[in-house]
Amino acid sequence: MKTVQQIQESFERYIQTLDYSREPDELYAPIRYVLSLGGKRIRPTFLIMAYNMYADDVERVYVTAAGMEIFHNFTLLHDDLMDKADLRRGNATVHKKWNENAAILSGDGMLVLAYRYLAQASDKDIRKILEIANETFTGIMEGQQYDMEFETRDDVTEAEYIEMIRLKTSVLLAACTEMGAVLGGASDKDAALIYEFGEKVGIAFQLQDDLLDVYGDAAVFGKKIGGDILCNKKTYLYINAYLLANAAQKAELDRWAAYDGPDAEAKIAAVRAIYDAVGVKELSEKLIRSYFAEAMAKLDSVSLPEARKQALKEYASSLMNRVL
Repeated sequence: MKTVQQIQESFERYIQTLDYSREPDELYAPIRYVLSLGGKRIRPTFLIMAYNMYADDVERVYVTAAGMEIFHNFTLLHDDLMDKADLRRGNATVHKKWNENAAILSGDGMLVLAYRYLAQASDKDIRKILEIANETFTGIMEGQQYDMEFETRDDVTEAEYIEMIRLKTSVLLAACTEMGAVLGGASDKDAALIYEFGEKVGIAFQLQDDLLDVYGDAAVFGKKIGGDILCNKKTYLYINAYLLANAAQKAELDRWAAYDGPDAEAKIAAVRAIYDAVGVKELSEKLIRSYFAEAMAKLDSVSLPEARKQALKEYASSLMNRVL
């Protein structure tokens, strides 16, 4: 079996050699830019490692992994535009480096490109791969819509938030792990368990991402801290802070939610102070550990020797150790 480092280095070389040099160049330049920024390549790594649990010729699934990575970056490109984000992975976002129209059109180009690579799966697997992709991509759009709607609602529940991040974030990770298992010849039962593993890890990962958005180091996180607060996103932190807040703290949260002034740092600091006062950081960390434990239980149930699952377990565990 390959190590995580071997997989990531080999896949990075592969994706950087893909050719997007068609005309007009202004359509493809942002695509090359986005994919040149690297990133953790978490989703293709999960796909390749899930495949590697069943087979050793991992290069066979690089084209599928590339399709899913390109799709993921398409969602980030449009997400940054909708969130008016200035930075992604420490670099200017496409709508800042070019303009909003370029971000929309090049993003659309990435979606088509993703399907082009996914359609190169073997004849016996292509129907299943595209079925997984279609259901996943639809779910992500639904999750994004919920996310936008939640910004203007003051009655979002924790259950609604978890369902939103399941759709917006975790189904993509789950789909990648399932695709890897399917391409490797897993049984339907094992493929379903591996999907659930990816789904639970994905929820834990997004909960941690929300935590890092408030408490992380911008230099490590790769984007400005406090974006969710500025956009009034109804994260697990915000929802539970509001539930636990006293009357004065609720009034303060309401005041900052309505604030549209220039002092972004003051808003971030004030809301974070309420989070600290009511203890939602610790609640979030507990929930993250719970979802991750559920994920490991699903992977434990897969009918493979433990040695074949160990690398994926260790990689998933490493994702939960990001710096706050």
